[in-house]
This record gives sequence, C-alpha cells and structure tokens, in this order.
Amino acid sequence: MSSRALDTDVLVVGAGPVGLTLAMDLAARGVQVAIAEIRRYAEPPNVKCNHVAARTMERFRRLGVAHKLRDAGLPADYPNDVVFRTSLCGIELTRIPIPCRAERYTAREGPDTWWPTPEPPHRINQLFLEPILLEHTAKLPGVTLWNRTQVTGFTQHEHVVEATLLDLDTRQERRVRCRYLVGCDGGSSMVRKAIGAKLEGTPVIQRVQSTHIRAPGLRALLPGKPAWSYYAVNPRRCGTVFAIDGHETWLVHNHLNPDEPEFDSVDRDWAIRQILGVGADFAYEVITKEDWVGRRLVADRFRDRNVFIAGDAAHLWVPYAGYGMNAGIADALNLSWLLAARVQGWGAEAILTAYEAERQPITMQVSNFAMDHAAKMIRARRAVPANVEAQDADGERAREELGREAYALNVQQFCCAGLNFGYYYEGSPIIASDGEAPPPYTMGDFTPSTVPGCRAPHFWLADGRSLYDAFGQGYTLLRLDEGVDVAPLLAAARERRMPLSVVDVAGAQVPAAYRHKLLICRDDQHVAWRGDAIPADPLALLDRLRGA
Repeated sequence: MSSRALDTDVLVVGAGPVGLTLAMDLAARGVQVAIAEIRRYAEPPNVKCNHVAARTMERFRRLGVAHKLRDAGLPADYPNDVVFRTSLCGIELTRIPIPCRAERYTAREGPDTWWPTPEPPHRINQLFLEPILLEHTAKLPGVTLWNRTQVTGFTQHEHVVEATLLDLDTRQERRVRCRYLVGCDGGSSMVRKAIGAKLEGTPVIQRVQSTHIRAPGLRALLPGKPAWSYYAVNPRRCGTVFAIDGHETWLVHNHLNPDEPEFDSVDRDWAIRQILGVGADFAYEVITKEDWVGRRLVADRFRDRNVFIAGDAAHLWVPYAGYGMNAGIADALNLSWLLAARVQGWGAEAILTAYEAERQPITMQVSNFAMDHAAKMIRARRAVPANVEAQDADGERAREELGREAYALNVQQFCCAGLNFGYYYEGSPIIASDGEAPPPYTMGDFTPSTVPGCRAPHFWLADGRSLYDAFGQGYTLLRLDEGVDVAPLLAAARERRMPLSVVDVAGAQVPAAYRHKLLICRDDQHVAWRGDAIPADPLALLDRLRGA
C-alpha cells in the first residue's frame, strides 16, 4: 500500500486533554493531524483533573494557550490554598498557602513560589480546561476534528496504518490512512488492547465515592479564608473537597475504607454531610456522580510499530500530585517531536524507540511515588484521633499534632517540585551520556542539573525572555562562551537537515548547574549533550541524537 495515499500524517484517537495537546503540538510543527472523538463537539467533560502542572504550563506557553488557561477557572482573587479541617465548616488544622491566579506570577511567599520556571502551576478544573484546549486546537491549520466518531479497528502495513472509523450518528463506516496512530483513548483504550499491551501493577489501591454538587449556600458557612482544596479529617468520615467555580459548585471525594469494598458501601448523602460538616437541613444538588478506583497500572509497552498509546491508555494511578493528566500530557509532548522528526524526514526510524525507552521508566517512577503517597494517606485517615473535635486542651493538642503531620505529608504532593523538574531520561538511545549520574529526586525536591537527560535548568535571558522561549523546534545549542567555534556543528546539522538553532546566553545570570560551555537541548527542554568544545566528529553526535 502506498504511503502517498495518506489522509493525514497522524491520527489521534481521543480528544481529551492528552489528545488535544498532542494535536496542538504536532500542528505547531507542520504535521497534518486528524482527531477522532466519540463525544459531540464541546460536550462537557467529566469533573476530573483540577491541576495543570508547571511543566505542562511551560509547554502551553510555547503553544500560545497559557494565557487563555490562566484567565479561566476560579475567580482571579480566589486563594488556591489547601486547607485541612475537621470538616469543611469545622476547625482548621493547617494550611498550605498557594497564590491565587491574580498573584501567581508575583507572589514570593509559599512553598511553590520559588520554582525556576516562567509558568507556575495553575489550579483549574477540567470542566474549564478542556473547552479552551478544544476551541484552540479546532481552529489550527492542519488539524481535522471528527466528533461522534469511533475508531473501531486498524491494520498496520509497512508504512501506513489503515483505520476504520464509525460515525456514531449515521452508522456509516469510512477508512482513514495515516502514517502513525496514537491512542489517547483512556483507561479502557481500544488501541492498547489492539496492540496487545497489558496493564500491570496494583488494580485497586483506593475506591473513592466522588460527587459533583451544587451548593450555593456552602461558601457562606465556611469559616476563615476560602481555599481551592479542603481536606476533612474527623473520626466519622475523611474526604476531600475541591472548589470548582469558586461560588457554588464543588467536587466531594469520600475516601472509602478498606472494609468498604463497594461504592454504595456508605450512604452518599450521609458521607457528604459529614465531610462538609452540615446538618440534615442543608440543601445541595447532585450534578453528577464521578466515582473512581485508584490504581497503579502501567502498560508493558507503549508502542507497536507505527501505533502508540499515551495518557490513561498507557498508565493509571491514584491521582495524587495532580499527575494523572499531566503525566499523559508529558507523554504527548515527548512523542510529538519524535513523530515530527520522522514526518519531516530528519529523524531516523530508530528515533521512535526513544518514546517507550524514556516514558515508560518515568511512568513507573511517578506511579510509585503516587502509590506510596496514597498508602500514607490511607494510613493517616485510619489514625484520626477520636478527640480531634474536642473543645479542651487534649483536643487542641491532638489537632496541632495532626496539622503538623498533614502539612509535612501533603506539601510535597501539592507543591511537587521534584515531579515537575527533577525527572530525567536515563539510558535513552538518543541522549549522549557523559558518564555523570543524574541527581536523585523526590516528589517534593530536586537538584537542578545539566546531566544529559535532565531538564535544562531555567533562567531568564539578558533580553528578558525565558530560556525556553528562545528554544527552536528540534534542537537548540546553548553557547555560554561565545568564543567557542560552533560552525562545524551547524554545518553538520545542515548536512543532516536537522533543525539546530543557537542561543548565546551572554549577560544572563546562569545557574551554577551550567558547568559546560556548550549544551544541546531538545525542544522538550531536556539536555541531549554537553561539552566544552564540539566533538571531533560532529556528524556522529548528531546521528546519535536523531536516532541514526
């Protein structure tokens, strides 16, 4: 079958945040993309993710959508704090301060305001996030969106994937030929099953009875400063509540105990009232029920020839640290530039092996961070002191101790610098290692490093731009010493038709982690090579980086 008969370069299955980000990034590189989505256009998504990580916002900045997202969600002056109380309307135990979006770029107090990034994280529910991504993506040249369309199967040929699409309204079938197909089709992924990949890990860690409610009278009952997230901690019920619109809609998570194996093991209304701290006369409306099971499952492979999986199709875990959707978007951004390298012709076939080699180990690491944190939270919920609400000295001491423990455990979840900036790609076939080991990281902490495979530490250029704003597509050569002759390296890049731009950083306050005169960075911000002079054989280096 001839690849000249292609309908599109890449077919993306699923128009959730992961699929939309993949399509946006591919389109920005001039790659033709089609998206098949079973929902109607602008059909509201589930009330799921509540957090866009800094690394995700950095890429949305480059894609031109960060400012739209930053202007949406909670009111501009609504605090993004995380609060622990005996109930929503009860006694406050501790508070993790996180700036409101109006102060997100200027705030200097709090555990996540020091981060070395041009784009801090953003608290926004998927209800507001996804429509913005959808509208932006649908308008891009080179993107075709098919709603109410299901990909029912596909066949791989040597250079072409032929997919069968079903129009869910007319029941008409059509065939689409593409060079690559990517399944961003969720936890029950058809694409994952079709390539024979299997989810492995822990199938049940936590069941959560989750309810999206409308309660116009709730905010007026809350004592003190409002918050984005509330943890209710009392002997009757422990749960989490997220402010969705900052006015009247809320998402209530009732964390079921190990001896409560079914979603209906606990009366939903009773649990909601115990978590909120309201009586039987308080009125609220159930908008939707969003019950879910926390798991730790990772696919045994992310690829079969020209078909790939990303996001929930490739991994599922307890959504602590906000890293379910954000890890999926990281998959998409890792895969996008690799696919573009092949479509544009400068990347060799082997460059695609880097996707699974890089993303699967990181997915395993992050999922274990999330699972370990979930286990600690489950133990903490089972150890709530019986007198935590007592209005006496013993009750006060119990609340103080519980508050200290809750802060220490959860500040690393909600202000997870390590998961944002610390992870690295080790053993990648397209990264030129120099033998130095990357520094270890935790959920909350990391050490900035230029070891190949690590994220290039951020700094501001002398002209006021972010370092990442200066990155070109493909590869960027950072030159810290303008006296180093890089002409042979640039000539080699032209010979290989490989995109390589040069950024001189003279005059910038460069972090101490930059110990070499030259660095080659990928446009996903990871260091690919470093040295004090160009290598004797620049073609060999570039062939390594482009998968040849």
